Amino acid sequence: MMSANGDPLGQTLFRCENIAKNYEGDPVVRDVSLELAEGGFISLLGPSGVGKTTLFNVLAGVDLPDTGKVFLKGEDITGISGRVSYMLQKDLLLEYRTVLDNVILPLLIRGQKKKEAREYAAAFFPRFGIAGYEKKYPRELSGGMRQRAALLRTYMMRNMVILLDEPFSALDAITRRRMQDWYREIAGSMKLSTIFITHDVEEALILSDTVYILNGKPGKITCRLEVRPPRPRLHDFPVSAEFAEQKRTILEAIGL
Repeated sequence: MMSANGDPLGQTLFRCENIAKNYEGDPVVRDVSLELAEGGFISLLGPSGVGKTTLFNVLAGVDLPDTGKVFLKGEDITGISGRVSYMLQKDLLLEYRTVLDNVILPLLIRGQKKKEAREYAAAFFPRFGIAGYEKKYPRELSGGMRQRAALLRTYMMRNMVILLDEPFSALDAITRRRMQDWYREIAGSMKLSTIFITHDVEEALILSDTVYILNGKPGKITCRLEVRPPRPRLHDFPVSAEFAEQKRTILEAIGL
């Protein structure tokens, strides 16, 4: 299997095994295992309320699982935060800080001096398509531009794995498709390894190497689909018979 830039995917970089999490005695997710290859892209797809964000909190080390383990390059990182990057659905940009000063927050938290952090982060603005907006404030940006800034801030954590919780769901359809194309390109060129939550079957197929279906209560992995053909895919993939067949498989797995 290839990454988005045509290079072979690497060995397993990140995985979880048999994750279970309860809240107030009620099971939310149970027996969840998944794995992400170096340079890979997997989507976690399912209806609302099946525990996708709960699982992400465990993968990010924000919450401890009741059972199960999380591994990064073979190292047990269960319950250790800061080892993977995590971007929530809302961009959470601070309105009183400039875009550049929002982006450098992870660097400041790690102890880097502000001047050095600004110089380092500013070099990435052209690559993320926000050059010229360094001194703007979040309120001056469009929805797509805000998400680019938030993604750059997430990248500044300098981790090998990025967790994205529905980052494009609030955007209009045209902007969303452009952001999907943009992220697919930048993830390939920067060799990012991504786990992506979405409710959108087409988005999952367009972006992913592997789609995991989380369904039921408690949420369990009920289907794992290796998307064909492997990335990089032709531009007409979303209107192909192969795309339609895989979409039908996913909808049936979800129960639609």
